[in-house]
Amino acid sequence: MGVLDLFKLDGKVALVTGGGQGIGRQLALALAEAGANVAVADINERTGSHVAAEVASVGRRSAFMRTDVSRPDEIDAMVAQTVAALGGLDILVNNAWAGGRYLVPPTAEDFPLEDWQFTMNLALQAPFLACKAAARVMIPRGRGKIVNMASMSATIANAGLAYCSAKAGVVMLTKRLAAEWGRYNINVNCISPSYTLSPARRRDSRDSRDLIRSYHPMGWHERPSDLCGTLIYLVSDASNYVTGRDILVDGGHTLNVWLRPLTRTHAPLVSPDEEAEALIHDLDILAVPHDGTGVVSGDNDSRLPGAPALSTPRPATAVSPPPPKGASPG
Repeated sequence: MGVLDLFKLDGKVALVTGGGQGIGRQLALALAEAGANVAVADINERTGSHVAAEVASVGRRSAFMRTDVSRPDEIDAMVAQTVAALGGLDILVNNAWAGGRYLVPPTAEDFPLEDWQFTMNLALQAPFLACKAAARVMIPRGRGKIVNMASMSATIANAGLAYCSAKAGVVMLTKRLAAEWGRYNINVNCISPSYTLSPARRRDSRDSRDLIRSYHPMGWHERPSDLCGTLIYLVSDASNYVTGRDILVDGGHTLNVWLRPLTRTHAPLVSPDEEAEALIHDLDILAVPHDGTGVVSGDNDSRLPGAPALSTPRPATAVSPPPPKGASPG
Protein backbone atom coordinates (compact mmCIF):
# COMPACT_ATOMS: atom_id res chain seq x y z
CA MET A 1 0.00 0.00 0.00
CA GLY A 2 1.37 3.39 -0.99
CA VAL A 3 1.44 6.22 1.51
CA LEU A 4 -1.35 8.14 -0.23
CA ASP A 5 -3.53 5.03 -0.12
CA LEU A 6 -3.50 5.30 3.69
CA PHE A 7 -5.77 8.35 3.43
CA LYS A 8 -8.44 6.72 1.26
CA LEU A 9 -11.85 6.03 2.79
CA ASP A 10 -13.31 3.95 -0.02
CA GLY A 11 -16.38 2.02 1.14
CA LYS A 12 -16.35 3.43 4.68
CA VAL A 13 -19.53 4.76 6.29
CA ALA A 14 -19.26 8.05 8.18
CA LEU A 15 -21.77 9.91 10.34
CA VAL A 16 -21.42 13.66 10.90
CA THR A 17 -23.55 15.39 13.51
CA GLY A 18 -24.32 19.04 12.88
CA GLY A 19 -23.50 18.30 9.25
CA GLY A 20 -25.94 20.76 7.70
CA GLN A 21 -23.76 23.87 7.62
CA GLY A 22 -20.49 25.45 8.66
CA ILE A 23 -17.77 23.09 9.86
CA GLY A 24 -20.03 20.04 9.62
CA ARG A 25 -20.83 20.60 5.95
CA GLN A 26 -17.19 20.92 4.97
CA LEU A 27 -16.26 17.81 6.95
CA ALA A 28 -19.07 15.78 5.35
CA LEU A 29 -17.96 16.83 1.85
CA ALA A 30 -14.31 16.06 2.66
CA LEU A 31 -15.24 12.56 3.84
CA ALA A 32 -17.18 11.99 0.63
CA GLU A 33 -14.31 13.25 -1.51
CA ALA A 34 -11.99 10.81 0.28
CA GLY A 35 -14.32 7.94 -0.63
CA ALA A 36 -16.75 7.54 2.27
CA ASN A 37 -20.51 7.23 2.17
CA VAL A 38 -21.86 9.87 4.55
CA ALA A 39 -24.85 10.19 6.84
CA VAL A 40 -25.66 13.80 7.69
CA ALA A 41 -27.45 14.46 10.97
CA ASP A 42 -28.76 17.93 11.67
CA ILE A 43 -31.75 19.58 13.33
CA ASN A 44 -32.24 21.82 10.29
CA GLU A 45 -33.91 19.75 7.60
CA ARG A 46 -33.32 22.25 4.80
CA THR A 47 -29.56 22.53 5.22
CA GLY A 48 -29.03 18.89 6.18
CA SER A 49 -30.87 17.60 3.13
CA HIS A 50 -28.91 20.00 0.96
CA VAL A 51 -25.57 18.64 2.22
CA ALA A 52 -26.74 15.04 1.76
CA ALA A 53 -27.52 15.91 -1.85
CA GLU A 54 -24.07 17.48 -2.25
CA VAL A 55 -22.51 14.25 -0.98
CA ALA A 56 -24.54 12.23 -3.48
CA SER A 57 -23.48 14.57 -6.28
CA VAL A 58 -19.86 13.39 -5.95
CA GLY A 59 -20.94 9.79 -6.40
CA ARG A 60 -21.26 8.64 -2.78
CA ARG A 61 -24.24 7.16 -1.02
CA SER A 62 -25.70 9.50 1.57
CA ALA A 63 -28.54 9.80 4.02
CA PHE A 64 -30.04 12.60 6.04
CA MET A 65 -31.71 12.24 9.41
CA ARG A 66 -33.24 15.16 11.24
CA THR A 67 -31.86 14.85 14.75
CA ASP A 68 -31.90 16.86 17.95
CA VAL A 69 -28.74 15.67 19.71
CA SER A 70 -29.92 17.15 23.01
CA ARG A 71 -32.37 14.22 23.14
CA PRO A 72 -30.74 10.86 24.01
CA ASP A 73 -33.39 8.81 22.22
CA GLU A 74 -32.75 10.67 18.99
CA ILE A 75 -29.02 10.01 19.23
CA ASP A 76 -29.67 6.27 19.43
CA ALA A 77 -32.10 6.51 16.52
CA MET A 78 -29.57 8.51 14.48
CA VAL A 79 -26.96 5.76 14.74
CA ALA A 80 -29.50 3.01 14.05
CA GLN A 81 -30.77 4.87 10.98
CA THR A 82 -27.22 5.31 9.68
CA VAL A 83 -26.60 1.57 9.90
CA ALA A 84 -29.94 0.80 8.27
CA ALA A 85 -29.50 3.29 5.44
CA LEU A 86 -25.81 2.84 4.63
CA GLY A 87 -25.02 -0.64 5.94
CA GLY A 88 -22.75 0.08 8.88
CA LEU A 89 -20.77 2.71 10.74
CA ASP A 90 -17.00 3.08 10.54
CA ILE A 91 -16.51 6.76 11.38
CA LEU A 92 -18.28 9.10 13.80
CA VAL A 93 -17.67 12.86 13.77
CA ASN A 94 -19.25 14.67 16.72
CA ASN A 95 -19.64 18.23 15.53
CA ALA A 96 -23.14 19.45 16.48
CA TRP A 97 -23.35 22.82 18.22
CA ALA A 98 -26.01 25.52 18.33
CA GLY A 99 -23.77 28.59 18.46
CA GLY A 100 -23.17 30.86 21.40
CA ARG A 101 -26.08 32.45 23.24
CA TYR A 102 -24.20 35.63 24.08
CA LEU A 103 -22.12 38.21 22.28
CA VAL A 104 -20.62 38.94 25.72
CA PRO A 105 -21.09 35.95 28.07
CA PRO A 106 -22.07 36.56 31.72
CA THR A 107 -19.42 36.39 34.40
CA ALA A 108 -19.17 33.19 36.45
CA GLU A 109 -20.96 34.61 39.47
CA ASP A 110 -23.93 35.62 37.32
CA PHE A 111 -23.95 32.68 34.89
CA PRO A 112 -27.49 31.23 34.65
CA LEU A 113 -27.78 27.59 35.61
CA GLU A 114 -30.12 26.89 32.69
CA ASP A 115 -27.50 28.15 30.24
CA TRP A 116 -24.81 26.03 31.91
CA GLN A 117 -27.05 22.97 31.56
CA PHE A 118 -27.90 23.79 27.94
CA THR A 119 -24.22 24.02 26.99
CA MET A 120 -23.19 20.90 28.90
CA ASN A 121 -26.04 18.93 27.38
CA LEU A 122 -25.24 19.89 23.81
CA ALA A 123 -21.45 20.24 23.88
CA LEU A 124 -20.47 17.42 26.28
CA GLN A 125 -23.33 15.03 27.00
CA ALA A 126 -24.38 14.68 23.34
CA PRO A 127 -20.88 13.67 22.12
CA PHE A 128 -20.63 11.17 24.99
CA LEU A 129 -23.95 9.56 24.11
CA ALA A 130 -23.14 9.50 20.40
CA CYS A 131 -19.81 7.83 21.15
CA LYS A 132 -21.62 5.21 23.25
CA ALA A 133 -24.16 4.52 20.51
CA ALA A 134 -21.46 4.30 17.83
CA ALA A 135 -19.30 2.03 19.98
CA ARG A 136 -22.12 -0.50 20.20
CA VAL A 137 -21.80 -0.85 16.42
CA MET A 138 -18.00 -0.66 16.24
CA ILE A 139 -17.04 -2.97 19.13
CA PRO A 140 -18.44 -6.19 17.62
CA ARG A 141 -16.58 -5.40 14.38
CA GLY A 142 -13.32 -4.65 16.19
CA ARG A 143 -12.72 -1.41 14.31
CA GLY A 144 -13.75 2.24 14.33
CA LYS A 145 -12.69 5.87 14.21
CA ILE A 146 -14.24 8.64 16.32
CA VAL A 147 -13.40 12.35 16.10
CA ASN A 148 -14.88 14.83 18.56
CA MET A 149 -14.81 18.55 17.78
CA ALA A 150 -13.38 20.32 20.80
CA SER A 151 -12.04 23.89 20.69
CA MET A 152 -8.99 25.95 21.50
CA SER A 153 -11.26 27.11 24.36
CA ALA A 154 -10.41 23.78 26.00
CA THR A 155 -6.84 25.08 26.29
CA ILE A 156 -7.26 28.83 26.84
CA ALA A 157 -10.00 30.62 28.80
CA ASN A 158 -11.12 32.86 25.95
CA ALA A 159 -14.88 32.21 25.90
CA GLY A 160 -17.79 31.84 28.30
CA LEU A 161 -17.57 29.73 31.44
CA ALA A 162 -19.80 26.89 30.26
CA TYR A 163 -18.31 26.67 26.77
CA CYS A 164 -14.69 26.51 27.96
CA SER A 165 -15.62 23.95 30.61
CA ALA A 166 -17.59 21.76 28.20
CA LYS A 167 -14.89 21.76 25.54
CA ALA A 168 -12.23 20.89 28.12
CA GLY A 169 -14.53 18.05 29.09
CA VAL A 170 -14.63 16.88 25.46
CA VAL A 171 -10.83 16.63 25.44
CA MET A 172 -10.78 14.49 28.59
CA LEU A 173 -13.75 12.43 27.38
CA THR A 174 -11.74 11.72 24.23
CA LYS A 175 -8.69 10.63 26.21
CA ARG A 176 -10.64 8.33 28.50
CA LEU A 177 -12.57 6.69 25.66
CA ALA A 178 -9.31 6.19 23.76
CA ALA A 179 -7.81 4.48 26.81
CA GLU A 180 -10.81 2.17 27.20
CA TRP A 181 -11.61 1.39 23.58
CA GLY A 182 -8.13 0.80 22.18
CA ARG A 183 -8.68 -2.89 22.99
CA TYR A 184 -11.39 -2.87 20.32
CA ASN A 185 -9.19 -1.13 17.70
CA ILE A 186 -11.26 2.03 18.04
CA ASN A 187 -9.29 5.27 17.73
CA VAL A 188 -10.77 8.30 19.51
CA ASN A 189 -9.28 11.74 18.90
CA CYS A 190 -10.42 15.35 18.88
CA ILE A 191 -9.77 18.51 16.88
CA SER A 192 -9.63 21.98 18.43
CA PRO A 193 -10.28 24.84 15.99
CA SER A 194 -9.79 28.55 16.48
CA TYR A 195 -12.47 31.14 15.67
CA THR A 196 -13.99 29.65 12.51
CA LEU A 197 -16.07 31.55 9.96
CA SER A 198 -19.36 29.68 10.05
CA PRO A 199 -22.96 30.84 10.63
CA ALA A 200 -22.25 30.77 14.38
CA ARG A 201 -19.98 33.80 13.81
CA ARG A 202 -22.36 35.60 11.46
CA ARG A 203 -22.67 38.56 13.85
CA ASP A 204 -18.95 39.36 13.89
CA SER A 205 -18.25 42.77 12.37
CA ARG A 206 -15.55 43.39 9.79
CA ASP A 207 -13.47 45.05 12.50
CA SER A 208 -13.81 41.94 14.64
CA ARG A 209 -12.67 39.76 11.76
CA ASP A 210 -9.69 42.03 11.19
CA LEU A 211 -8.72 41.78 14.86
CA ILE A 212 -9.05 37.98 14.93
CA ARG A 213 -6.99 37.74 11.75
CA SER A 214 -4.25 39.90 13.25
CA TYR A 215 -3.75 37.53 16.20
CA HIS A 216 -3.09 34.43 14.10
CA PRO A 217 0.50 33.92 12.91
CA MET A 218 -0.79 32.29 9.71
CA GLY A 219 -2.59 35.56 8.94
CA TRP A 220 -6.12 34.53 8.03
CA HIS A 221 -9.42 33.84 9.74
CA GLU A 222 -9.99 30.10 10.00
CA ARG A 223 -12.36 28.53 7.47
CA PRO A 224 -14.23 25.24 7.93
CA SER A 225 -12.14 23.80 5.09
CA ASP A 226 -8.97 24.36 7.12
CA LEU A 227 -10.06 21.44 9.32
CA CYS A 228 -10.59 18.90 6.55
CA GLY A 229 -7.03 17.65 6.17
CA THR A 230 -6.73 16.93 9.88
CA LEU A 231 -10.07 15.13 9.88
CA ILE A 232 -9.17 12.84 6.97
CA TYR A 233 -5.88 11.99 8.67
CA LEU A 234 -7.63 11.07 11.92
CA VAL A 235 -10.34 8.89 10.35
CA SER A 236 -8.09 7.08 7.87
CA ASP A 237 -5.51 4.32 8.20
CA ALA A 238 -2.84 7.03 8.23
CA SER A 239 -3.55 7.57 11.96
CA ASN A 240 -3.97 3.97 13.11
CA TYR A 241 -1.34 4.46 15.84
CA VAL A 242 -2.75 7.80 17.02
CA THR A 243 -5.40 7.88 19.73
CA GLY A 244 -6.43 10.09 22.63
CA ARG A 245 -4.93 13.19 21.02
CA ASP A 246 -6.27 16.74 20.86
CA ILE A 247 -4.99 18.37 17.70
CA LEU A 248 -5.06 22.17 17.72
CA VAL A 249 -5.84 23.56 14.27
CA ASP A 250 -5.75 27.22 15.22
CA GLY A 251 -3.32 29.01 12.91
CA GLY A 252 -0.98 29.48 15.86
CA HIS A 253 -3.42 31.57 17.90
CA THR A 254 -2.70 29.76 21.19
CA LEU A 255 1.10 30.05 20.89
CA ASN A 256 1.22 33.38 22.72
CA VAL A 257 -0.93 36.07 24.29
CA TRP A 258 -0.22 38.44 21.36
CA LEU A 259 -0.15 41.74 23.22
CA ARG A 260 0.08 43.52 19.90
CA PRO A 261 -1.05 42.55 16.40
CA LEU A 262 1.42 40.53 14.37
CA THR A 263 3.16 41.93 11.32
CA ARG A 264 3.64 40.06 8.04
CA THR A 265 6.34 39.93 5.37
CA HIS A 266 4.36 37.92 2.80
CA ALA A 267 0.65 37.92 2.06
CA PRO A 268 -1.30 35.14 3.81
CA LEU A 269 -2.11 32.02 1.81
CA VAL A 270 -5.84 32.82 2.10
CA SER A 271 -7.40 36.21 1.31
CA PRO A 272 -10.29 37.81 3.26
CA ASP A 273 -12.63 37.07 0.34
CA GLU A 274 -11.63 33.40 0.33
CA GLU A 275 -12.12 33.18 4.11
CA ALA A 276 -15.83 33.93 3.81
CA GLU A 277 -16.79 31.69 0.88
CA ALA A 278 -18.24 28.83 2.95
CA LEU A 279 -19.99 31.22 5.36
CA ILE A 280 -21.65 33.08 2.48
CA HIS A 281 -22.77 29.76 0.97
CA ASP A 282 -24.40 28.69 4.25
CA LEU A 283 -26.13 32.03 4.84
CA ASP A 284 -27.50 31.99 1.29
CA ILE A 285 -28.88 28.46 1.77
CA LEU A 286 -30.43 29.62 5.04
CA ALA A 287 -31.88 32.69 3.26
CA VAL A 288 -30.25 35.02 5.79
CA PRO A 289 -29.52 38.50 4.35
CA HIS A 290 -25.94 39.70 4.75
CA ASP A 291 -23.66 42.44 3.48
CA GLY A 292 -21.98 40.33 0.79
CA THR A 293 -19.06 39.38 3.02
CA GLY A 294 -21.10 37.21 5.40
CA VAL A 295 -21.68 39.83 8.11
CA VAL A 296 -25.28 39.74 9.38
CA SER A 297 -26.83 42.79 11.02
CA GLY A 298 -28.94 42.51 14.14
CA ASP A 299 -32.08 43.33 12.14
CA ASN A 300 -31.55 40.31 9.89
CA ASP A 301 -30.25 37.89 12.50
CA SER A 302 -33.73 36.86 13.60
CA ARG A 303 -34.30 35.39 10.15
CA LEU A 304 -31.93 32.51 10.86
CA PRO A 305 -34.33 29.54 10.80
CA GLY A 306 -35.10 28.06 14.18
CA ALA A 307 -34.78 24.39 14.96
CA PRO A 308 -37.54 23.13 17.24
CA ALA A 309 -37.03 19.89 19.14
CA LEU A 310 -38.70 16.85 17.65
CA SER A 311 -41.07 14.61 19.56
CA THR A 312 -40.35 11.65 17.29
CA PRO A 313 -37.19 11.09 15.22
CA ARG A 314 -37.83 10.92 11.48
CA PRO A 315 -36.53 8.01 9.41
CA ALA A 316 -33.34 8.62 7.50
CA THR A 317 -33.78 10.02 4.02
CA ALA A 318 -31.46 8.17 1.67
CA VAL A 319 -29.96 10.10 -1.25
CA SER A 320 -28.63 8.09 -4.14
CA PRO A 321 -25.62 9.25 -6.16
CA PRO A 322 -26.34 10.33 -9.73
CA PRO A 323 -26.12 7.61 -12.41
CA PRO A 324 -22.92 7.47 -14.48
CA LYS A 325 -22.94 9.53 -17.64
CA GLY A 326 -24.84 7.75 -20.37
CA ALA A 327 -26.63 5.43 -17.95
CA SER A 328 -30.37 5.11 -17.81
CA PRO A 329 -31.98 6.88 -14.81
CA GLY A 330 -34.28 3.89 -14.34
